[in-house]
Amino acid sequence: MIYIDPPYNTGNDFIYDDKRTTSQAEHETAAGQRDDEGALQTGAGSDRAQDRKAGASLHTKWLSMMYPRLLVAHHLLKETGAIIVAIDDTEHARLKLLMDRVFGAENFIANIVWQGGRKNDSRYISVGHDYMLIYVKNEGALRQAETRWREKKPGVDEILARASQIWLSHEDKAAANEAYKKFLKSMAKKGATAGVLRFANLDEATGRPYNADRDLSAPNLRASGNYDIYHPVTKKAVTRPQGGSGWRMTEESARQMMEEGLIVFGEDETKVPRGKIFLDEMSNQVAESVFSQERTTAGTALVKLLGEDIFPFPKDANIVARWLDIATGSNPNALILDFFAGSGSTGHAVMNLNAADGGSRRYILAQLDEPVSVGSYSTIADITRERLRRAGAQITSTQIPDAAKIDTGFRSYRLASSNVKAWDGTADQLDLLEAVDNLVTGRTTDDLLVETMLRLGVDLTTPLETRQVAGSTLYNLAGTLFAYFGADISVERASEVAKALVAWRDEDPGDADTTVVVRDTGFVDSAAKLNFAAALEQAGFTTLRSI
Repeated sequence: MIYIDPPYNTGNDFIYDDKRTTSQAEHETAAGQRDDEGALQTGAGSDRAQDRKAGASLHTKWLSMMYPRLLVAHHLLKETGAIIVAIDDTEHARLKLLMDRVFGAENFIANIVWQGGRKNDSRYISVGHDYMLIYVKNEGALRQAETRWREKKPGVDEILARASQIWLSHEDKAAANEAYKKFLKSMAKKGATAGVLRFANLDEATGRPYNADRDLSAPNLRASGNYDIYHPVTKKAVTRPQGGSGWRMTEESARQMMEEGLIVFGEDETKVPRGKIFLDEMSNQVAESVFSQERTTAGTALVKLLGEDIFPFPKDANIVARWLDIATGSNPNALILDFFAGSGSTGHAVMNLNAADGGSRRYILAQLDEPVSVGSYSTIADITRERLRRAGAQITSTQIPDAAKIDTGFRSYRLASSNVKAWDGTADQLDLLEAVDNLVTGRTTDDLLVETMLRLGVDLTTPLETRQVAGSTLYNLAGTLFAYFGADISVERASEVAKALVAWRDEDPGDADTTVVVRDTGFVDSAAKLNFAAALEQAGFTTLRSI
């Protein structure tokens, strides 16, 4: 899925201008402010005020920034993928239309309203909310897969854990029930919902929290439900459900439910019995489209994490985590993309989810190196990286000793041109001597490895190991790809590298074909490269490629 919190349109220029330019006149034409003859529709007889003219131009610029990015986002999502876009009132209506165009109105899921606080200095209305527009790539595919988005009811896990602890620590089951009811009162103060607090009793046999809300009446008149159920104390037939439709279960099923203690009787036979509903079976709920959460808590948490106030209005990592979890169906292996990373709230949220349930979710964040002059940071991307480092360390430090280790590491890449020199087409004749070394000067072996991975379609998160061989680094990517970009490789050094490759592969031989990539100009002569290729072929390596 994709979660983005794009820069809100404040009327200022955007750094996301892309490499295309438009004149003021073109903006005015696109906004409908010039007629067919190119004349501005202002002045006498015009129904356009100057502020409307300027405002339309600003909306156009912001939407022109968003449109190509949403097209790419749509392309990147799998058919069952979802996208959440955070936005405020300024562009909400226009963004909704743009999302309808890119994703299709039929794939619109919800317009979430986040009430983040009250503004008592507002002249008219306290507008303290933001929105989250949710779309999916293909709602039909989700429907066909019987997909339903649910979230855990607040407080459920703590209540279930505490109920179990109370039950095991009390020999007197009545006392356990009273202790549990007292605990529930404290949970009400912590924000547990009424839908959870109504599970106010512990089952007499198992200690599981339950309520007696299950209607046992049959929805329709049926012969199989026409029988009597007898009160366990008075031994008299209890009052049947109103309407005379009888019981929803067969007489045999009713007998079994009574034996298992799943039917709750009233004081006497005049009360209609009810069935038990257990909290651990009803712990999920549908999320509501409106919620309240003070926005200032996110800023306070980030200041505490980084030690200084350097990023205004960060998104709340807990809120982001909640909606990521809902929109991915709590998939522990979900892949999350955020191409407006900002302070890195999305990455932090993903790590929080993994820490909570032991998942292996991954995230991809993209952030421009937009210059800043705060603290010790030069760019927003520097803030992003440091926030992820500190968040990971914080999560690791708070894990209980026997918990599964959470991977909080990440790899950071910067966009660069290819390591291979490109002919610009300006020279009349190609200088063969200059073209002998086809790689850009100053690039490292790590640079060459990353481009090799991208060209060959190798996941950038593939486990990587390195060893020093013959004066350069030998890379091993999960045993399926070896790379060596050393230079000045003679016949002797080529033999040394080949032996090291064979030995490393044989330490943990796999079934997959193994590819070896080398620097094309790394060999001193053809004999060295031919000997190297022959040694690899003899050892069973299937593919040798050069960059």
